[in-house]
Amino acid sequence: MQKSPQIKSLAGALVWLRRDLRAHDHAALYHALRAARQVWCAFVFDREILDPLPRSDRRVEFIRESLVDLDAQLRALGLASGARGVGLIVRHGRAVEEIARLATTLHVQAVYANADYEPQARARDAQVRGALADAGIAFHAGKDQVVFDTDELLTAAGKPYGVFTPYKNAWIKKLEPFYLQAYPVERHASALAPLPAGERGGVPLLAEIGFETTNLSTLELPPGSAGAQALLEDFVDDERIDRYAEARNYPAVKGPSYLSVHLRFGTVSVRELAALAWDRMRAPSKAGRGAEVWLSELIWRDFYQQVLHHHPRVVDASYKPEYDKIKWEHGKRADALFSAWCEGRTGYPLVDAAMAQINQTGYMHNRLRMVTASFLTKDLGIDWRRGERYFAEKLNDYDLAANNGGWQWAASTGCDAQPYFRIFNPVTQSEKFDPQGKFIRRYLPQLAAVPDHLLHAPWRAKPVELVAAGIELGRDYPQPIVEHDVARAKTLERYAIVKAAK
Repeated sequence: MQKSPQIKSLAGALVWLRRDLRAHDHAALYHALRAARQVWCAFVFDREILDPLPRSDRRVEFIRESLVDLDAQLRALGLASGARGVGLIVRHGRAVEEIARLATTLHVQAVYANADYEPQARARDAQVRGALADAGIAFHAGKDQVVFDTDELLTAAGKPYGVFTPYKNAWIKKLEPFYLQAYPVERHASALAPLPAGERGGVPLLAEIGFETTNLSTLELPPGSAGAQALLEDFVDDERIDRYAEARNYPAVKGPSYLSVHLRFGTVSVRELAALAWDRMRAPSKAGRGAEVWLSELIWRDFYQQVLHHHPRVVDASYKPEYDKIKWEHGKRADALFSAWCEGRTGYPLVDAAMAQINQTGYMHNRLRMVTASFLTKDLGIDWRRGERYFAEKLNDYDLAANNGGWQWAASTGCDAQPYFRIFNPVTQSEKFDPQGKFIRRYLPQLAAVPDHLLHAPWRAKPVELVAAGIELGRDYPQPIVEHDVARAKTLERYAIVKAAK
């Protein structure tokens, strides 16, 4: 935890909330409260981000509901410290205009925010910084969403890491309690200012910003910091964290923490989670392997953020430039295959069930993200960028750095990626990680009566077995759109251009 260089040197400051929708352990809010006598907090429903989205988007609803929770947190913080009338200021417009306008109206001397490492966000922040500078207002952006910032971990040569294991080793070696301390916002909350005159307060309804309600309320995805804490307590109290190393691989098992969307929107602090994992993996009375693997997943998150920061070209290009020479499938047949993949009509039950999961809920189990990505790129031969964009549209927890890193890993085009000749077999993955077909049957109920030993590859069943299960391939469930062994040979041939270039 860093201390602000000046204490109460400002009359007023504005905290611009983005992907950090909480009041607890919040770096920018802490620094602002220490530096200014009056502090306001604001969020902008940025039209540059929202306008291209479909009018029914779970992420927008999750943000809206989390803002309601955040508004309540701020009010409670204010009341606890004797500051009445505190609340969240919400705007709907272009952030590059709204923040400068609000900062000028409030007559603040500085705007505080937590850094965002995505190229588009960095460009936006540069515009805001310029607009604020024109008005004589400072802009401070610092670390909050990662444990180690973009340049805090470098190789001996002073270069960013391109391989995860050395990065992880350096991350753990550098880690000490200092980096995991919570920012004690509560201690300085008396500086929170009441809403300005004329500000109605509260969070607008979805309809007021042009969006519709979704099925979010029917999913096990509670919003806000309260939702994050409930999920975290559930993960820890029933000791799933200790079984995480093994249980995380089985999509039908309640194994993960389900906190990824909360990390994405900052309704929980990454420092809190890393501290929990770090303490638990070192506790002699606990099965530390689960916590160790969970911490490793948090380190992957830091790793991909620094990759994106140092190599923003990965948004549209392969991390390994030679992989951009690959000739992906294109044309009408490729489009038809891509549509079948998107809609869960590939004829491979595990792949189709996974796509049904993301389409219906906005969530996909991590192992299935690898399986479906491998299938698209290495069974269907379709450019990873098309799949990456589809996930970006559908995932509740969509994070550019992690999504891009995961897709490039699966396609073997990224840093420290899976070797191109390692190709997931969707049938053996299904047999190993969903052996009883519980996950498949949940999302493909038409296959419910198919016996376990046939469920993973129903085209191998005898006609009489399919009749007994009430299934006709091609009518009730599709035939495979590709033969895996044939596709594998074609993929090795496709990637040969990379091998030849080395």
